[in-house]
Amino acid sequence: MTFICKKFDELSSLELYKIIQLRITVFVVEQNCVYQDLDNKDLSAYHCMLLKDGTLIGTTRLLARGISYDEYPSIGRVCTLPTYRGTGAGKRIMEESLKIMNSLFPGESIKISAQSYLIKFYNDFGFEAVGEDYMEDNIPHRAMIQIN
Repeated sequence: MTFICKKFDELSSLELYKIIQLRITVFVVEQNCVYQDLDNKDLSAYHCMLLKDGTLIGTTRLLARGISYDEYPSIGRVCTLPTYRGTGAGKRIMEESLKIMNSLFPGESIKISAQSYLIKFYNDFGFEAVGEDYMEDNIPHRAMIQIN
């Protein structure tokens, strides 16, 4: 597996296409959720990609403090190609994304908005749930913070 992380303006047209294609596959089609994926945050993000044999199998976007949350940098749009779930791909994309976050924003705590059924997955990376569940795009979510 190959991990690549680029700022938005460094992405090729094909890389951006594949990232959006994967996010639509997971969030819109698989989860049957109509939402505005293109929210302008991509323009300020670092986009992480996990590839296997040239196929994009996982992606995240990394955001500085002040974009999603005033007080925290964040990781969002975390997704893995459905056929690669259970292979360690999700774990790998998160491990690599956290390394990049720690180099971009050293010492800063990270906040995410996690789909509630994935709380245990994110606990394994040091994230702790805060507050109550809330609905985002008709899917239960919970805020989580990794204290650094």
